[in-house]
Amino acid sequence: MIFGKYIKCIAVGLVISINSTFGQELTRKEYIAKYSPLAVKQMHQYKIPASITLAQGILESNNGNSRLATKANNHFGIKCHGWEGKKIFADDDKKNECFRSYKNVLESFVDHSIFLNKYSRYKFLFDYPITDYTSWSKGLKKAGYATNKQYPELLIKIIEENNLYQYDSKRIKISFVSGKRNIYLHPNRIKYVISGNQETYEIIGETFNIKLKQILKYNDDDNQKILPEGIKVFIQPKRNRSKQRIHIVKNEEDLRTISQKYGVKIKSLKKRNEQILKNSLKKGDKLRLR
Repeated sequence: MIFGKYIKCIAVGLVISINSTFGQELTRKEYIAKYSPLAVKQMHQYKIPASITLAQGILESNNGNSRLATKANNHFGIKCHGWEGKKIFADDDKKNECFRSYKNVLESFVDHSIFLNKYSRYKFLFDYPITDYTSWSKGLKKAGYATNKQYPELLIKIIEENNLYQYDSKRIKISFVSGKRNIYLHPNRIKYVISGNQETYEIIGETFNIKLKQILKYNDDDNQKILPEGIKVFIQPKRNRSKQRIHIVKNEEDLRTISQKYGVKIKSLKKRNEQILKNSLKKGDKLRLR
């Protein structure tokens, strides 16, 4: 795997900005916050410790900032090995080697899980308890995932320094959605899905190849943290009007709640109800929806 180049740079004390042309780099803390829900989902579906998935992603992609990660969404340094999808070439053990290129980060995480489940040389790993990250780390090296002799120690260090083992706890219950998930049609003719446990807008967006900025806009929201389970998440733009004409405001309703209920953009609601919205929204107010 390509992480070896990065480790060598650290060993000689060099500081390299791998992703300087792509804007601000992710910190390790940000990487963990962003992708831990994905790692937990993979754990429950494919029985790979979330701590291992996260640690490998951190190590192989330099916290998501490597060229493979930014250009090809490849967070685990997986080479082509008969891959029929898009490819990217980079120097690793040899010059100009072929690596897999993915549409989004979700694809990379899923393919990593499938990769470890697919090849018989990794089969013995699944005999270890899901909380035994030490055996998994040593086993990955034994199975030939990486050539670096220090690979197990590097993974264990990342896991322990960042408390990644907390994500392996059986107390973390999560519902995951497979490649195909239910898509519903709102009465206002907009497609939406229902959020699962430990999901974020970004994870849902990755599933449908929708950028985070776009899916946040679809839902008039700026929340980038874990979503409550069971809420409606639009995967298409809301409309400018509703079939229903009027909504009478109930207790503790805000404009966004009403916007999500009827599938009408907040900016359209504001435009139609300028006079009412000059003051705070209150129970009994009649909002025009069209």
